[in-house]
Amino acid sequence: MQAKAAAKFVRIAPRKVQLVIDLIRGKQVGDAVAILRHTPKSASPIVEKVLNSAIANAEHNYSMDPNKLVISEVYVNHGPIMKRFRPRAMGRASRINKRTSHITVVVSEK
Repeated sequence: MQAKAAAKFVRIAPRKVQLVIDLIRGKQVGDAVAILRHTPKSASPIVEKVLNSAIANAEHNYSMDPNKLVISEVYVNHGPIMKRFRPRAMGRASRINKRTSHITVVVSEK
């Protein structure tokens, strides 16, 4: 039995999120929340929010025990890229890519 939660179109680059989710992959849920709370990265609160949602889904939708949950899968995919332009010298413009992410967390009972 697995419970899942996803955050779509999050305005943070997938490379930055990948660094955070690599820390919690395969861990117990309680340990993962503690790691995320003490990680000084901008993606940490976002991933923690998705993880808490997955825990709540497991508890309410599938009647799983939250103390026995482990993170079976966690991954990030690329979302759409917002393309913006910044003025540069001599009338030129350079492109800025504002990347988005789709973050998915899957928990299961051990």
